[in-house]
Amino acid sequence: MKLLTTAVAAVIEDPAGRVLLCQLSQGHRLWALPGGRIRLGESPMHAAVRDIRVEAGADVQIVDLVGLYQLTGDGCGDDLPDVLVHVFRGRLEGEATLNEPGRIRRLCWYEPDELPHPMTPTTRAALADAFAGRAGVLREVLRDTEPELPEAAPV
Repeated sequence: MKLLTTAVAAVIEDPAGRVLLCQLSQGHRLWALPGGRIRLGESPMHAAVRDIRVEAGADVQIVDLVGLYQLTGDGCGDDLPDVLVHVFRGRLEGEATLNEPGRIRRLCWYEPDELPHPMTPTTRAALADAFAGRAGVLREVLRDTEPELPEAAPV
């Protein structure tokens, strides 16, 4: 039986319609939605508010649930646990600032038609659903094979 871990993320748009993404510091420096793991005894909504405050330095108002995404597959390694990601739609209360440089390399606003690459598979699926106005989606997402390393960019 495969292990399952739980996580949260949020699609946060600014008034101009740009979406907030963070580039992870570790591994392949993938771009992802802000979020993180759910702690024992913590609700998904509380975890999303906590993790976004930690990563972006601002509070978030949760609007609704974009969907539940089960990340599965062994595309980039054996014996990885499946991850059930609760992806919310939210509004930032305040300015986003990089608040956790050890985990997050960059935090940036992007136009929906100019998104950075490479992104996590869950982020790609959740953004497609959010931009289409969907809510309450249930989707299985397959892990990518080893992604290409992005070109070194100035920080």
